[in-house]
Amino acid sequence: MNAPNFRKGTAVFSVILCLFAVCQTFPTLADRDALMKLEQFEFTGGNLLSTEKELRVNYIVEKLKRKEITEGMKTGSFPPAMHFFRARELIEQSPIFNIIQKMPKGAGLHLHDYALLSVDWLVKNATYLPNCYVCFTPTGSIKFHYFSRKHQKRLASCSEWILLEQYRKQIRNVTEFDNSLFRNLTLMTENPEEAYPSQNIIWKRFVEIFAAASSLISYAPVFKTYFYEALKEFHHDNVQYIEIRALLLPVYELDGTLHDKDWCILAYQDVAKQFKTDHPDFVGTKVIFSVHRSLNNSEMKTMITEALRLYKKFPETVVGFDMVGQEDAGHPLWYFKNELLIPAKMGIKLPYFFHAGETDWEGMSIDENILDALLLNTSRIGHGYSINKHPVAKKLSKTLDVPLEVCPISNQVLMLVSNLQNHPAAAWMAEGHPMVISADDPAVFGARGLSYDFYEAFMGIGGLKAELTTLKQLALNSIKYSAMSAQVKAETTKLWLKKWDQFLDDVLNMFRNDEL
Repeated sequence: MNAPNFRKGTAVFSVILCLFAVCQTFPTLADRDALMKLEQFEFTGGNLLSTEKELRVNYIVEKLKRKEITEGMKTGSFPPAMHFFRARELIEQSPIFNIIQKMPKGAGLHLHDYALLSVDWLVKNATYLPNCYVCFTPTGSIKFHYFSRKHQKRLASCSEWILLEQYRKQIRNVTEFDNSLFRNLTLMTENPEEAYPSQNIIWKRFVEIFAAASSLISYAPVFKTYFYEALKEFHHDNVQYIEIRALLLPVYELDGTLHDKDWCILAYQDVAKQFKTDHPDFVGTKVIFSVHRSLNNSEMKTMITEALRLYKKFPETVVGFDMVGQEDAGHPLWYFKNELLIPAKMGIKLPYFFHAGETDWEGMSIDENILDALLLNTSRIGHGYSINKHPVAKKLSKTLDVPLEVCPISNQVLMLVSNLQNHPAAAWMAEGHPMVISADDPAVFGARGLSYDFYEAFMGIGGLKAELTTLKQLALNSIKYSAMSAQVKAETTKLWLKKWDQFLDDVLNMFRNDEL
């Protein structure tokens, strides 16, 4: 199997020179090939030069990708065009997905603290610990809590707490019960359109799931283990570094003792340090302290002060501030402008990583979050889904090199877009807009690590125009736009390039004797 003999970089360079005069007049039919090459040059990764080895791997990837897309066009079963809950098994059977899993993906930059690790770990491990109680609420959701019997009265948030260890001994089918717990901790369902007929309904369920998961994870003996296992899952998916939006909620002990935000940060530090000792090729993790956007102005002022304190006390771990929660149901950024400007007025640069544009509601006050995030000097834009409706903000984002954190599966599951081929990031990718791919809340969506989102972006959002260099650029972007120091970025890039070269060899070995 021989790859076509061409050098994309030099060819595109000559195209640009050729088009310089063409751009002064209306193009002719003779300019078609040149214009198409220029479009490819503008595409994410299109201006990266390819080595001979990369060209050979790209040939393999392109053949496999074309075959899968062509088959999807014939059968109508193309995973990015399907709801992820139905597409997941098809994705896992894809040779492209298998390749992406092996690829070093750099950094996960948009992830939330209580949705990092597959839910089956929580069910099979956390809920089997001694003193774990469950409560079935009147609304159909569940809550968990750990306490010894003598401290049970302290928790009055539920009418009846059931000891799981005892309950499992009384029921016939423990497996089915555990499966029901799993279903209560994810959004996954066979009929998502029927289960979640509107964004408000799915967000309500989303919030309930986070509350249930946090009641397990916020138990001190679970907290550190959960984070270590999450790092393990991302590392297994060939992710070298992660940044998490963390609420830093109180972590509790069996006797009801509560630990504060400082304890949580120190716990994250200890786990990350231990994980790096156990896995030297893992770079580390950072925390973006986050609060809910439903707070009032006075509460937000207190939280900004707290963010500054944490940023100063833990400069190696706490890298900035964000607001979380359903954007449509919370306050817009402009509502908090006075509080968010406090650090700047004090002469302190507190980095912001604002969620913005995670909405379909054009023209509402929330819809201005995209522009306001840039005015407030955000380092990255979480989602940025609606930025195509704001050409000035979009131009600013590109000019200032402020990347968009694209989370394809999240945007689909939370009902912003149904077919990922129609995701606005297709336009961003076509014009080489600064962007990274992340997973948002993989545990809640039934995903693991970053590979599922990379697959959706590569196959659905990028289509056949997305090549191996697109994947390479997206991974390199994740390092470039991270909150790591310049020195650590350089070291991480060097490590990543070694992994990338090994990945190329692995792919070539996988298909050495295959006829594509």
